[in-house]
Amino acid sequence: MDGIHDLAFFVAAGLLLNVTPGPDMAYIAARSVAGGFRDGAAATFGITAGCVVHTIAAAAGLSALLATSAAAFEIIKWCGAAYLLYAGIRLIMTSSRARRTDTPQRIVAPAAPWKIFREAFVINVFNPKVALFFLAFLPQFIAADAPAKTLSFVLLGSLFNFNSLFVNLPVAWLASRAGRGLRDSARWSRWLSGAVGGLFVLLAARLATLEK
Repeated sequence: MDGIHDLAFFVAAGLLLNVTPGPDMAYIAARSVAGGFRDGAAATFGITAGCVVHTIAAAAGLSALLATSAAAFEIIKWCGAAYLLYAGIRLIMTSSRARRTDTPQRIVAPAAPWKIFREAFVINVFNPKVALFFLAFLPQFIAADAPAKTLSFVLLGSLFNFNSLFVNLPVAWLASRAGRGLRDSARWSRWLSGAVGGLFVLLAARLATLEK
């Protein structure tokens, strides 16, 4: 498309960024280990949907507001941290209750895919660093005199998000395979629930300490 340059380099850079371990990959892996590939795939698509929102926001100039307004950045950041903290504490408490009552059945896997999708979507949307990433990364591949910068932005963002599936879905599959034996044990299932909850709490703390 006219206005987009170095497309091959963009694809390569995007894939390299996606294979770099980060909070999103950790979340997908944790969900996959705890609940299997279905849960990991739901988390993957939820995160991807969140990235679509960030792409549109960046194209519309909303991400620029986050970059220039300290108040907007803080509001989004604390909303995301609060949601992560809530989700983490809920999982830890579920694990604790099951341990006290010696519940024999699995306690992690029953989460409906749409709930995991929603959870991943909300976590990603309320991460201001993701918004700023799109704002900083995509314009590097759009010419200053591009006739349709907004459309170029959306196209590049869509390509980046689509390519991320080729990294995140295999991560979900590999993690689900690795956790298969653990999920079949009630004891390890309880442990996994607490571990995923602990990860959420750590991610909440990490997000809360982010600075622009």
